[in-house]
Amino acid sequence: MPITLDKKLAAIDILRKENIFVMDSERAETQAIRPLQLLVVNLMPKKQNTEVQLLRHLANTPLQLQVDFLYMASHHSKNTSNDYLKTFYKTFDDVKDKRYDGMIVTGAPVETLPFREVDYWDELCGIFEWSKTHVYSTLHLCWGAQAGIYYHYGIDKNPRPEKLSGIYEQFINLESRNPLLQGFDDVYKCPHSRYTTTRPDDVEQNTDLEILAQGPAVGVSIASTPDMRQIYSFGHLEYSRDTLANEYQRDLKAGLEPIMPVNYFPNDDPRQKPRMVWNLAASTFFSNWINYAVYQETPYDLQLLREGVPFHGYLQGTKAGREAESKRQN
Repeated sequence: MPITLDKKLAAIDILRKENIFVMDSERAETQAIRPLQLLVVNLMPKKQNTEVQLLRHLANTPLQLQVDFLYMASHHSKNTSNDYLKTFYKTFDDVKDKRYDGMIVTGAPVETLPFREVDYWDELCGIFEWSKTHVYSTLHLCWGAQAGIYYHYGIDKNPRPEKLSGIYEQFINLESRNPLLQGFDDVYKCPHSRYTTTRPDDVEQNTDLEILAQGPAVGVSIASTPDMRQIYSFGHLEYSRDTLANEYQRDLKAGLEPIMPVNYFPNDDPRQKPRMVWNLAASTFFSNWINYAVYQETPYDLQLLREGVPFHGYLQGTKAGREAESKRQN
């Protein structure tokens, strides 16, 4: 939970500049306790595996969360039964009149297809548009990040000469004040598994996004709008220890002759247990998203999302914060 301080206390501005989790007393008094409402748009074929991976990190917070899962009604799932989906999942029609504090859009094994050839693309575009007024902060993962940045900014993915698969180093933006980086080391490791990439130059020249982390092998790793309403993570921090190993064995059995995931198996021996070297970064990232992008910023009354909400936290006192507040009041 945040440290609650008197709004007039001089230290509060210093703490905010250092991205320390604080909340002034006036705002704290307006927040009666309620569960944070989260929506997971699960595009992965083995949905139960993805559920476990995400919930493992989402649960790493003292906050009470209520999570809904959504599947694409316009897509026939080959790996998850209809009974399971009808029992535990919702469709867009089920949630379109609801509002959420946060939403996660997962990756999907369709990245070699042009976006408009994905059979559920129109439905997903409808969700992206709906999220502007019905979700406070949306976190896009891997292909979900590529799809989101294409929809919102028109930036297409770029094919790679070979699949990016393994554990790669990423370097954080040391000049950034974005609290999503709170607690990160200067360099961290993250799993990646994709055939395409997003170039840093495209993001810097064509969007208002701030690149928070990138790497020489992976390109852009994490990017965010100034207000953290849209966040793009192109890696798979949520992956379990054996996820890349399972993907590698799957591709071997399919006769695809995959490259061995780099920096993953000890001594490059797939018979050995992979080392888990990204769990701390993953826990930090998801906790920061919940705490800083969602909990401290979202309104208690989610109906206010239709009007726009005031900005708090690290944007308070900044040009972006003042412009957003002025827009809301007018």
